[in-house]
Amino acid sequence: MDLLTFLQYSFIQKAFFAGSFVAVICSALGLFLVLRKMSLIGDGLSHVSFGAIALGLFIGIYPFYIAIPAVMIASVLILKISEKAKVYGDAAIGIVSAVGIAGGVILASISKGFNVDLFSYLFGNILAISNTEVILSVILSVVVLAVIYFFYWDLFSATFDEEYAKTTGIKTNFINTLLTLLTALTVVLSVKMVGIMLVSALLILPAVTALQLAKGFKTAMIIASLISLISVLLGITFSFFLDLPTGATIVMVNAIFFGLAIVYKKIF
Repeated sequence: MDLLTFLQYSFIQKAFFAGSFVAVICSALGLFLVLRKMSLIGDGLSHVSFGAIALGLFIGIYPFYIAIPAVMIASVLILKISEKAKVYGDAAIGIVSAVGIAGGVILASISKGFNVDLFSYLFGNILAISNTEVILSVILSVVVLAVIYFFYWDLFSATFDEEYAKTTGIKTNFINTLLTLLTALTVVLSVKMVGIMLVSALLILPAVTALQLAKGFKTAMIIASLISLISVLLGITFSFFLDLPTGATIVMVNAIFFGLAIVYKKIF
């Protein structure tokens, strides 16, 4: 099969279209999370999404309708546990993610009918993305990008010096909550693309790769977005022609870019 024929398939076009939007928001948010040492929140929220998706399948409701609000609530809960219970951020993430994944395992064990569907969410299958999921991905991606655009300087200031940001009048608690809510949305959108098990890689790898190459924050965001976008397009293409799992292939392409960035930095 040639490349032109490959691009004519509607499911490939949908995967490219939705994947491109999700790739950009993952890279943009990932940069903020990595610099704030909050990159593990993506992994924790992906575990919560497992429980939420399992609940949706169990009660017969479209999983994303359950997962989006549930994961957003969990993201705020992580912040509240960190603040009120005086628990370190990584411990709070561990508590919430453990409860989420335990709930998903229990639901999967008592129901025999949706384990195949749940497996597809665990490891991702963007080639099977539906029209509803494409529309949902695009709309929510535009919302996330719009929020990042309008709150860019507040997010930037709180990322590099939270104490200074407070003194300039920035409501850092609001910005922290906003960032975790955006991350929650992005995690749910990424589940269909790379799966619950690999979501954190999609948030972290483009960001850390860009940080090896860029000298400024805006440059790093542009590089991260390009790397993420190219990785998704190449990952989908390679997975189709080589008959490989799409999500894992996307992550491996990202990892190759990271390796090349390390080599480039050592040489130059």
